[in-house]
Amino acid sequence: MNTYLLLKTLHVLSSVLLVGTGFGSAFYMFFTNRSKQFKAQVVVARLVVLADWCFTTPAVIIQPLTGFAMVHMAGWPLSTPWIMWSFVLYLFAGACWLPVVWLQIRMKAMLEVADANNTSTLPELYWRYAKIWEWLGYPAFIAMIGVYFLMVNKPSF
Repeated sequence: MNTYLLLKTLHVLSSVLLVGTGFGSAFYMFFTNRSKQFKAQVVVARLVVLADWCFTTPAVIIQPLTGFAMVHMAGWPLSTPWIMWSFVLYLFAGACWLPVVWLQIRMKAMLEVADANNTSTLPELYWRYAKIWEWLGYPAFIAMIGVYFLMVNKPSF
């Protein structure tokens, strides 16, 4: 296998991990919060934070490294519109994701404090964070769908 195809394989696999873990984590946290099943919320929040560290974070790093390497190897200029827009959308998704990570960590901490205190009552701040977390996820997910479209179709604008 040549280097380009190896990079492409890593790029595709890391994109699947990035979007799949993000969407799956969001799905479980969103619906667990809606259920208001406190013990489930504690477990899911812990796992969402862990999944971000184990899967999403490495994928976030691998994506631009393999992407830039493939662009260079293929001889495409960075000014190619589909490449530029892919990077813009990726950076936009990242700008949404960073506060989401912070919010998830804070929400997990609030759940763990309540659990340690044997109460299932969460502060209003938790629910405010949950709403912001949710609303940041929508544009990030749409941006990543846009990146997929651009990478697969490589449209000429």
